[in-house]
Amino acid sequence: MNIRRARLDVDWAIEGPGIVAVAEAVDGVPGVQAANVTITEIDAETVGSDLSVEGENIDLQALTEAIEQSGAVVHSIDQLVIGDRLVEHAPRAR
Repeated sequence: MNIRRARLDVDWAIEGPGIVAVAEAVDGVPGVQAANVTITEIDAETVGSDLSVEGENIDLQALTEAIEQSGAVVHSIDQLVIGDRLVEHAPRAR
């Protein structure tokens, strides 16, 4: 399966690795050509972030392992885009 984009919910402890360490870990993952780490929430104990990566044939297992080895935790995989091209999410009207 050719994973071209993955969006993950990633958290770490306040005393944890930090945004640079998470970004560096992701940068070395096979297939990742670009990444965006955005902090979405900070509380007394944790930092929450959204991580988006794009590329070709992204190794999802290596991606989650790299994040966890940096000291962060993957809470969920919120989006996968696969195939020969990128398909944007189109929310349905309700």
